[in-house]
Parts: sequence; structure tokens; C-alpha cells
Amino acid sequence: MQYNLPEEKIKIIQSLGKLLENGTDHNVIIHIGEYSNSKKFPAHTAILRCRSDYFNKILSAKNIKKEGGKYIIKKPNITPQAFEVILEYLYIGEINITNKTGTELLNIMFASKDLKLEELAEFIKEFIINHHHLLLQNDPVGILQIVNDNNTFIKIKEFCIEKICSEPEILFKSDKFTQLSASLLEIILKRNDLNLDEIEIWDNLIKWGSAQEDREIKNFFKFIRFYDISSEDYIMKVKEYLPEELRADLLRFYMIPGHEPECKTLPRRIVDSVIINRKHVEVFADWIDKKNSWNVENNNGTINYKFNLLYRGSRDGNTIAEVRKKCNNKGATIIVIKIKDSEQVVGGYSPIGWDSSDTYKSSANSFIFTIPNRKNIQTAKLVYGYDDPYSILCRHFAIFGYNDYNRNWNVNNPFSSPKFDGIPKGNLYMDDYEIIQVVEKTSVSKNNLENTSLIKSTVENFGTTMKNIEYTSKKSNQKSILKRLICGKS
Repeated sequence: MQYNLPEEKIKIIQSLGKLLENGTDHNVIIHIGEYSNSKKFPAHTAILRCRSDYFNKILSAKNIKKEGGKYIIKKPNITPQAFEVILEYLYIGEINITNKTGTELLNIMFASKDLKLEELAEFIKEFIINHHHLLLQNDPVGILQIVNDNNTFIKIKEFCIEKICSEPEILFKSDKFTQLSASLLEIILKRNDLNLDEIEIWDNLIKWGSAQEDREIKNFFKFIRFYDISSEDYIMKVKEYLPEELRADLLRFYMIPGHEPECKTLPRRIVDSVIINRKHVEVFADWIDKKNSWNVENNNGTINYKFNLLYRGSRDGNTIAEVRKKCNNKGATIIVIKIKDSEQVVGGYSPIGWDSSDTYKSSANSFIFTIPNRKNIQTAKLVYGYDDPYSILCRHFAIFGYNDYNRNWNVNNPFSSPKFDGIPKGNLYMDDYEIIQVVEKTSVSKNNLENTSLIKSTVENFGTTMKNIEYTSKKSNQKSILKRLICGKS
């Protein structure tokens, strides 16, 4: 009969810990790191062979170097700090990452990958993702540099950049921002989802450039959407830096209504629209989530949706056939219409999208809105539709309710929503209109957390202790319990 004696297992782990600490009878010396950041670690072949296929292969080689009767292994590409954590893991099945920075965690993950310790690498990756906000805030520049320089961290890099674009203050308010490499700055400035006003992006570029030696910021001008900067900010902050051709075209843009930019520029950030901007999108996102907040001061700036331009009347021909081609069966959409010769914008949101079935559909989350002055988002107001069978009519153009609101907006007493003042009645004369697809963002971190089977329990709060994580090995079906002490031993 077999008995399980937990106390004996604990004693064995403690004995192996003392063996590691004292280095008694070691027959391996592992040289880690190089130059001033290097260290020699004594180890034992028996432990290394049974715990690591990587070390077993090295120690089995006939030409392995020996000095003074001890095997010599050199790993200059791993930091001593990272290897110390890994060696403890190999000896006693514990990892101690007390107060480790994001940079140090990435070094541990890289070393684990290099030493073929895939499960440990996966564990560290998930820990980083689960605590990304704290880790990025502590050292965003260091983390970005590591993940950018190493192909091992492609998914982590995607995740970090996505997070920074969503919450740019993490990077731009860091006291190390000016130490960011030019290549990383370029990657971030290119992004259409960088959630920051263009003048703030410009200000940060100037700040970064001022801290560099012999580097001209004009190489980054092609990533700035100058036409999204107000005329006041352009005169006060931007004009003096720009070449004559661009200055002349911007002057025409500011002075001549409807002037189309002649200089090549990237699409507007967040939403490629000639009617609305990032501030409007922030409010629309809140309305979609039924937060009902259009006060910019109360808005946290987070946008949980992607807004993709499907159709623009002035660009795409303003025909029924083109609307159907570009907008049918695209899922949730929002329509924005600029009233002719005014700053008023009206429109509506359909969470179920449109098709040409000529049928009514029910939707409790649809809404219509008006923004009397698009330059003042706080003038906006909306009303949600009733959850009745006539919420949305799928035809060649958007119709909200029982023919309540469409391009004619011709009903004084709407059927499928509360009465709504502020929208023009009768034929609707417009300067332009756009149909924009609304897609909920799926972050890299969300995908990773849904797909992983390694971690059965995640740390609830950074800085607390997580013990006895049960996991299933990817290499076998055998379940085991490893006591992993994240923040200190107990």
C-alpha cells in the first residue's frame, strides 16, 4: 500500500534548497552573463539532467569542457538575475519574483525560452499579461525595448503597443520617454489607434527630439496628421518647424472651406472621418455601452471599439448600389450626417447593421442623436429606441423605427422611440454623410487568457502570494502540484 506523506515532500524540497544554497559537492559551474554583469553558479549534474532536457543534452556531449574536474557551461546571453530565479525553479520547483520589474520578468521569460523551459516561459508570459498595467507603468520604455529587440516576444510586443495606444499616458508621461528608441517611436506614431489629440502627439515629438543628439525630427513629420491640428495650435506650436510646401497647403486648408489637402498624409487616427473626430468617437463608445456620458470631462478617454469607415457620400458616389455594396452585412454601424451649411451633425446607431431584406428588426440598443455644434461635444443629445419589432428597417438606406428617421427625417411623432427635438424635419440637406462600422476590440491579452491552459489560477493582486498552482503539463497528461511562490516564500 502506498502512502502520501506531505511532510516528507516538504523536507525533500527544503533539503534541495539547502543543496542549492550551499553548493555542496557541486560538479558543474555555469558562467552566466558577461563583463560587469556576470556570475558563476555552482550546480549538480543529477539535478540538471533530470529537470532539464536542455542541460541533459549539454552534459551528455562528449566534448563538454571540464576544468578542475567540473563541467563548464557558459551562457553569456542570460542575465545573472534571471538565471538565479530559474536555477531555484529547477532545484525546488519554486519561482520567486518578489518586486521584479517588467524588464526583469521579460529577461526571465527570455532565459526560460532559451533553456527550453517552455512551461516556465508561458507562466511568466501570463503573469506579465495579467499585470501589464503595473509593469508597463513602472518601466514602459525598458519593456518596449526588450520586446522589440527579441522575436521571442512578438505577442507581448503587440499587446504592449496596443495597451500604450489605448492609454498613451503610460508612455508619454514616463520620465524615461525621451530614452525611447527612434524605431519604437516610429512604430507608435504610425498607429491609427493612438488615442491622443494630434497636438499632444506633436508636443511629445518635440519633447523627444529636444533630448536627442544630432537627430532631426523632420523624419517623423510624415507620421503626424497636421490637418487634424487646430489653426491656433498650428500658428503657436507647429508652423516654424514645417517646410514651405506643407505650410502653404495648411494655410489654404485653414482659410478655404472644403479645401482638400494636397500633401500626402496618413488617415486620421481612431476614425477616418471628415465629419467627426476622436472626441465624438469617445462619446459614441459611451453611448453604445449605455453610459450616457457626453461630458468630455467625465470621459476617461478609453475607446473599446474600432470605428472603420465603410462609406462616404462625397467619396463613394452617393448611390444606393454603392451603399449596399460597401455597407450590407457589416455588423454594427453608426451613421453620421453633416447638415448643409452648418456645424450640426445628426445620425444613428444600429447594433445589428443593415442588409437589403426590406424587413423590420428589433433592437433595444439602437439610438439616434444630434450634435447641434460638432465643435462643442457637450451640445450632443441622444435617445434610445424602444425594444419593439420596428426598431430597425433594413432597406437600401438606414431607417430607424417605423419609418421614423431616415434621409428625410420626416416624422413629427416617432413610433419606435421617444419624441426627439433638435433633428431637422422634412427633406434633409447635407454637406456629406458617412457610414462607419463599429467593432468591439479584441485585445491580445484577452485572446491569450482565453486560449491558455497552463494557468488554472491567476494572481488577484500584484504583490500577493500565490501558492500551489495546479497545472497540466503540455508534454504529458500527468497532473502535478508545483509550489510556486510568486512573492516570497512561505
